[in-house]
Amino acid sequence: MPENLMTLVLVAFAFLLLLILIVSFRSRAVVFCQYLHAMTGVKLKPADVRRVYKAQGKDGVRQLFLDLIIREDLKEGPLKIPETKK
Repeated sequence: MPENLMTLVLVAFAFLLLLILIVSFRSRAVVFCQYLHAMTGVKLKPADVRRVYKAQGKDGVRQLFLDLIIREDLKEGPLKIPETKK
């Protein structure tokens, strides 16, 4: 009986690790969207990130991110650069 119990404990532990792995991979888009909003003020839905990643990969998400940053900056108007004395 102890061998069956040990096997059951090991299988339960492996299942727990698998569950943690699945949850961590599923939450990447949510964490990215939270980070993006905190750092830039741009709101994006995790489903959009997943869709772009599935269609275009890492580079597609990067392009989406840059496009959103540029659009957010354009809303604020032109950047004022102070003059430097020569």
